[in-house]
Parts: sequence; structure tokens; C-alpha cells
Amino acid sequence: MLRPWSSCSITTLSVRHVGRSYSLNVFPTPVFLKFTPSIPRRNSTHSHSLLPYPYPSPVHANHVNGPGVHMDPFRGPTPSDAQRRTIYALSTPPGKGGVAVIRVSGPHASKVWKAVTRSVRTCATNKVPVPWVAELREVIDPVTREKLDVGLVLFFKGPKSFTTEDVLELQVHSGRAVLSSVLQALSKLPYCRPAQAGEFTRRAFEGGRLDLTQVEGLRDLIDAETEVQRRVAVNGASGIQRARFDALRAQILECLMYIEGFIDFGEDIDELGQEEMFEQARIRAQEIIKCIHLHLSDNRRGEILRTGIKLAIFGPPNAGKSSLFNFLAERDAAIISPIPGTTRDVLSLTLDIGGLPVVLNDTAGIRQRAVDVIEKIGVERAGDVVVASDVSICVLSLEEVVSRTVEGDLQIQIPADVINHLKPDTIFLFNKSDLALDTSSGDFLGLLKRSIPPTVPATMPKLWKISLHTGVGTQEFLDGLASFLKERYAFSETMSLDDSPLVTQARHRDYLKSAVRHLEEFKSFPLSQIDIAAESLRYAARAIGAVSGLDVSTEEVLGAIFSSFCVGK
Repeated sequence: MLRPWSSCSITTLSVRHVGRSYSLNVFPTPVFLKFTPSIPRRNSTHSHSLLPYPYPSPVHANHVNGPGVHMDPFRGPTPSDAQRRTIYALSTPPGKGGVAVIRVSGPHASKVWKAVTRSVRTCATNKVPVPWVAELREVIDPVTREKLDVGLVLFFKGPKSFTTEDVLELQVHSGRAVLSSVLQALSKLPYCRPAQAGEFTRRAFEGGRLDLTQVEGLRDLIDAETEVQRRVAVNGASGIQRARFDALRAQILECLMYIEGFIDFGEDIDELGQEEMFEQARIRAQEIIKCIHLHLSDNRRGEILRTGIKLAIFGPPNAGKSSLFNFLAERDAAIISPIPGTTRDVLSLTLDIGGLPVVLNDTAGIRQRAVDVIEKIGVERAGDVVVASDVSICVLSLEEVVSRTVEGDLQIQIPADVINHLKPDTIFLFNKSDLALDTSSGDFLGLLKRSIPPTVPATMPKLWKISLHTGVGTQEFLDGLASFLKERYAFSETMSLDDSPLVTQARHRDYLKSAVRHLEEFKSFPLSQIDIAAESLRYAARAIGAVSGLDVSTEEVLGAIFSSFCVGK
């Protein structure tokens, strides 16, 4: 608290701070109230203005080793995150490695360069960082001036940077102690703060460097584990997906321009000509609707390729489901035993089958009479997994389901509990061929069809007979499964841009459906309400633009997208 003791030209003020009292001589000026402090333990002899923030300057210019941080006892309030626009974070995975990159972005990136780096040469004269030039420098503590590491330092001058701001990258050795000390050194700078998840990418979006489809593609590219996921993500990250959405939006804007011209100059056309022009606009809108429906009727191919094909293994107990799970995983991921009901819960892992991402799920054996409550819960969960799967494999034991009739003919008897879980896309895998009867002769597919009731919607696209114990037929099954998945989801190594999926996110699908609704609404308006019909076209164009981030200002949508990034991105 400040309390004036007199009203002369030089006013003595009483200052009470942290339990102590000090005296200050104040010299009023037309603009600022300057003072010469006589507070003990203050090293600086410079006079300072009473500025709202910051006070005083955190960097002491007269330090013996160069610029450092001086913690003054008479400080202003702690700056908020909104005031500290300069952010920092580790951009590479934590842990031991050759090189780690710590990224700094914001208006004070050059000040960070001065505070935490020092030239390895004593004769260096550069006072400011040279943009886009890698320089070997010491990374130091801004307070103690202790050398923490030596690494490459790069400075990117905005707007020619990823975030469109000034960006500093510290390439140091990737060791836990080194990274901890450097990040702790950055935390001592009062104008810096740790970055939030995806904040660097968000600043790139807000600066116009990326649109939302590129942001999502960048995230998917980082998370890509298979070749297909990489290809889909590259289309988004490189702007190819945005160009396709922009072309779709341009068609709607062209139709809107046609209607707007009709509204402005329609009085110069007779009534018959007006009806014809409006009908042409409806035809164009119908063509756009048809094009959008083609993208929407892809059985969620883009979303599935991006997140992984959900593949469920199900069947009766002791048929070899867990053995198949271990075979595909190429390790003992599931416990196997001759005791029925060994698997009680759902086991999941991610695989790469033929370049396609697959989320494989092993389930408990399906039987109506469960031994105990735990097995009953496992059977219920197995049914839920099969229902939610994109593709399901029904594993049956040839030894148990194949027999001969009195006449000596082969017959297949599938348990009723298993039949209730069959789907149109169910694949049949008959295991234990080494223990079963000879089924090489006769129409085995015909036998299987006759064993399934007509009410069950099973088309039986593929079936294989194998022995997981001896390995007979396993390679043919693996190759056939990869071919089936590629054919089902229209993937090939020579996939063209037009064949690649346009819709890769659930929100893309929502916006396209919204555009279709507005286009259908446009078609329903009569000629007398053409001005309202034009508004429906504007809404349709806005829905398509929202996919790329045009006309999007909803904080919840942006927050959901960027929060899924790692902190350093």
C-alpha cells in the first residue's frame, strides 16, 4: 500500500512489502510516476516506470555472464496464460534417444533464444538469431548460467513458420535428465508457459497455415500404423482432401450464383424462361446430391480404414478361437487349453493384415448353458462385440460339426447359439481338419448353406478349412483374408485419388448429410419463393465449408479436434 506523506515536488512514500517498510522518493512527470527506490537487496541502479505489466524486467542487463533472470521482491501480479503468449513443449517422444526437439512459439521466441542459449564461440557477435540457419549453441539455465547441454538451435521468423509465429527449436540430446533440466529452465522465464495439447497446430490453423482437414490428416499421419492409414492421412495433411471438398462447395456456389443472377435480372425474362432457368438449377442441385450420396454410401470405408477394421472371432467353446487369435498375433497373446470356457473376456489387439489396419477381438465361447456367472457375462460381451464388428469370423471345429448320416452322406450341424450370431459378412473358418472326416469330396459350401436356416441373413462370402495345430491351410487362409478385406474396402496399392475415400471423419459425414438436407430443401421451393431457396443453397455451401474450417467458430468443435494431439504438436 502507498500512502503520501507530503505534497511537495518530491514526495516521500511509505512502502510496506513482505513485512518490511521502505522509503521511496517519487518525482512526478506528465506521463509516468518515476521513482528511485531505496529498497535493500536491489542490484539495479536504473530507474523504472510504474508500468502495469511487466515490472520489473526479468532480464538483468548487467549480469557478469550476460543476460539472466533477476527475481525482484517488488513484482507485479503473476501473468495469466492469456498474457503469456509464448509456449514451449517437447515435440519428440520422451525417453532415451539420439535427439530430442523442444519447440518454442510466440512473440518472445527471440528473447528465449537470448535467455537460454549461448554461443560456443567466445568471439561471437550476433545479438539476434539468424532465421532458418542451424547454429551450434550451448543451452543454459537463464538464472545460474549453467550449461545444460550443447545442441543445434534453429529460429524460424514468422509468418514463415509452422505456427506463423516466431518459432525456436532446441535440438538437444534425448536423455531424461537433459530434457528435464531444459524444460525447467524454460519454466523460469515469466513470459513463457507450457503448451496445451495440440496448441502448436491450433495456432497454425488460426494463422491460416492449415485448414481442419489438414489438421485431422496431420493427426492421423502421426497415429498411422499401416500403409493404408498413411496413404489416407497424407491426402488430408497435404491438402488433397481439402481440394476435393472445395470443388464440391464450388459446385454449390455456382448453383447459388445462377440463382442470385436470376433474382437480380429475372424480370427481363418471360415466365416460361423463368421456369426453365429454375428447373436447370434444380437439375444441378440434384447432380450435387447424387455426388454427395456416392461419398456417403461407402459403408464408412474412410472411417474404418482410418481407425481400423473391427474383426471379431466367435464360435462355440474349444473350437480354436484363441489359437487363431495367437496365430494372427504371432505370439501367445491368449491362454489356450483343452478345457472349454477358458477365455472369459474380450481380448483385443491391433494388426496389420495386407497393409490394412485390423482391430482383432477374441471372444468367449458362445453357449447357452454357461457354467457360472462370469462365463455368462463373457458370452454376453462376445455377442455385443460380434454385433459391433465390421467383419466377423465364425470358428468351428470340423471334428464336432461334421458327421455322416445313416446313408453315409456328410452333414454339417452348427450349434443354434452360434447361428443366432451370424451376419451377412460372416466368414467361416473350419479348424482341426487333421482330426475330422475327409471332406475333400462333395460340395462343402452347399452343405454349409443347407445347415443354416433361411431366416438367417448369412451370405457366406468365404470359408476355409485349416488345422492350426499342424499349420495346414493357414497360409491360404491368411492370404485369402487379406484379399477379402482389400476387396471389401476397395483398397489397392495402385489406388487413384478418385478412388480414395473422401469421408474419413464422423463430422465430415454429418456436414455432408446437412448439405444434402439443404439441397433437397432448395429443390422443394416453388419459383415464387426463389429468394428463400437461395438461402438454402447458402446453408448447403456453409455446411461443406465447415468441413475445412470455413465459417466455423464453435469452440467445442475446435477443442475436440486439437485436444487429441500430443502436447508438442
